[in-house]
Amino acid sequence: MTTVAVTGSSGKLGRHVVRDLQEHGHQVVALDRVPDPGSPAGAFVRVDLTDYGQVVEALAGVDDRHDGVDAVVHLAAIPAPGLTTNSATFANNAPSTYNVFAAARAAGVRNVVWASSETVLGLPFDTPPPYIPVDEEYTPRPESTYSLVKTLEEEMARQFCRWVPDLKMIGLRFSNVMDVADYAGFPAFDADPQLRRWNLWGYIDGRDGAQAVRRALEHETTGADVFIIANGDTVMSRRSADLAAEVYPGVHVTRELGEHETMLSIDKARRVLGYAPQHSWRHEV
Repeated sequence: MTTVAVTGSSGKLGRHVVRDLQEHGHQVVALDRVPDPGSPAGAFVRVDLTDYGQVVEALAGVDDRHDGVDAVVHLAAIPAPGLTTNSATFANNAPSTYNVFAAARAAGVRNVVWASSETVLGLPFDTPPPYIPVDEEYTPRPESTYSLVKTLEEEMARQFCRWVPDLKMIGLRFSNVMDVADYAGFPAFDADPQLRRWNLWGYIDGRDGAQAVRRALEHETTGADVFIIANGDTVMSRRSADLAAEVYPGVHVTRELGEHETMLSIDKARRVLGYAPQHSWRHEV
């Protein structure tokens, strides 16, 4: 059993990650500003991630909680563009991630998984994607301050791993996180394909997002890498090929698409991490 610190543990994805790690035998130290009522009280540590000293202490050991951690999952952030001003988003998210990365290095933690974002792919795709399905092979195209920070985080991870050759840092470019309760609204998307064009009709079930985190933690490697994490299907009932042809007629489709196949390619995550999404909104509605 390993001890894993999870920042943003009370968030929409964080709750799933904490539960999944505990179910698979890991001890979890939940780090957030507010506790999740569903998490064991003994596992929670209140921390302000913009304060480097607090972050170092939270990873190195906290009286009556833990004596240090083996790995870090960093999910905490202002979670999307437009929720506050651009400068406030940058001032919270960029220092928080630097502090987590630097504190992990200082504490001797060599296994870091963090939430990057699908937004680095060019969302909301007002400028069409270079091809469909999109993948990890083209240069990030941030279109918001939130996405800019995520792009900087990916570069930061590469440099941290250059400094510390035995360090592993995996960025997961999560799609739009969904709970089962969200799926009741999915059938309405069919009325207008433009409603969800902004992320190529993608999503990630929180339970499958948690699986991806666990597999990234268990993946034995060193260095920095990034993976798109989405569910295997789209949010639409219409065929994926038809959606691509109608909404992005000038964009090259690199291969034949399955009937409802995601256009956020998860091929790399399947191949390298063994990621295999188990859930779909189609099973819940």
